[in-house]
Amino acid sequence: MTRRAVLLSTAAFAAALPAPAALRGKRMGIVIHSYGRRWQGKYSSLKFPPFGHALDVLDHVRDLGVGALQITVGGWTAEFAEQVRATCESYLIQLEGSVTLPRNENDLARFEHELRVAKLAGAVIFRSAAGGRRYELFSSLEEFKHFKETAFNSMQLAEPVARRLRVKIGVENHKDFHAAELAEMLTRLGSPHLGACVDTGNSIALLEDPMQVVETLAPFAVTTHIKDMAVQETPSGFLLSEVPLGEGILDLPRMFAIFERHNPQIGYHLEMITRDPLDIPCLTPGYWATFPEKPGTELARTLAMVRGRKAAKLPKTSGLGLEEVLEFEEDNIVKCLQAAGERLGFDQPAPVKPKGRDEK
Repeated sequence: MTRRAVLLSTAAFAAALPAPAALRGKRMGIVIHSYGRRWQGKYSSLKFPPFGHALDVLDHVRDLGVGALQITVGGWTAEFAEQVRATCESYLIQLEGSVTLPRNENDLARFEHELRVAKLAGAVIFRSAAGGRRYELFSSLEEFKHFKETAFNSMQLAEPVARRLRVKIGVENHKDFHAAELAEMLTRLGSPHLGACVDTGNSIALLEDPMQVVETLAPFAVTTHIKDMAVQETPSGFLLSEVPLGEGILDLPRMFAIFERHNPQIGYHLEMITRDPLDIPCLTPGYWATFPEKPGTELARTLAMVRGRKAAKLPKTSGLGLEEVLEFEEDNIVKCLQAAGERLGFDQPAPVKPKGRDEK
């Protein structure tokens, strides 16, 4: 049997396993970044109207049957927060906030205000991120070390505020820190109020094994970004793309089992970003500038995975019209939520979505 056949047969066996009993009673939530086009009205149409604020999003995701919404809370007033809380309670939707950590002591008042107002809306768990794509943002190890020190200082500033307000903040593995680096910082902080927002796919961009990332960060996890990923090889490395749940390379049931073992109360939030694939130029010198000691075995393992599990086709939005992109985005989200209920073990009702081209 070829290696590819073994992988396919293993994946088929995993898909045939019964859904984890621990997920019964849970519904998949959603991250606002799944609506990268419609959020705040940047791109929209009559069929796919813009989302100007959280209430617009809640009205929409209620029909999709999601159990939670993770959304940015900056700029909220107490009055608006009360409206959000009443709406969430009416729709039986949990709320998680997304905040920026304090940049310095002068930024603490802004940070605390956002947490307090969002808590009025019912949020006690928050997601944050320190940076972005490490291999694009920094051209030297010194630059990255400065960024890492600044990020840790922000976490230190945030911790007493989170502790005082009795909330939890998960820092995302946002293609910036290796899982071990983030785990080490969280261990140094040693606080139940500062943990991880574990993204199941991001760290492939840093040549990390996604299962090992989950195993490393699950003990710190307070929330999640759930996605499936697909890959294709390129001359300079590989392409990486979000795809509907169950259509990619991730062993999501096993990941869920790890999360449940460490935190049975954890929430799962879909982050299905519909866009062109990301270019991961891991065969270029510049990519390695911030981790010169990364073992070559990580590159070898990742490229072997890319070659062995390459997708026949990756989703793309370039070349599509606005209406087509909006429909593509919505269809991908609906496919993910359907898979959550039909194959992954969530108590997910069938989504209600606008009619697509094939249904007109």
